[in-house]
Amino acid sequence: MTLVDSSGWIEHLTDGPLADAYAEYVSAPDLLVPSIVLYEVYKLLCREISEQVALEAAARLKSARLVPLDDQLALEAADLSLEHGLATADAVVYATARHHDALLVTSDADFADLPGVQYLERQGE
Repeated sequence: MTLVDSSGWIEHLTDGPLADAYAEYVSAPDLLVPSIVLYEVYKLLCREISEQVALEAAARLKSARLVPLDDQLALEAADLSLEHGLATADAVVYATARHHDALLVTSDADFADLPGVQYLERQGE
């Protein structure tokens, strides 16, 4: 299983410098999308581009397996937040990946050294 976090989706959807690197991951047949990633991508695209673009992106994300935040994931996220010093949204994303034994693909440096993460570094970081 594969989980692309918000940074990866934004790179891909806005044709950022790492868009090609993310293309294979966002097309994975076993792709998971945590509901918090849907929230973050939609919000950013609404704010930075347009609601129409954000709605089209949301439809794309929802075509994968959408994973809602439930009580079990919330508790796992809290534990991972404490263990690794992750912010709330990052902890939810990481807990979702760990819970489903998925590879987390990201350009968010907060995940760079965690197990089960494929970190795609942006130029200049």
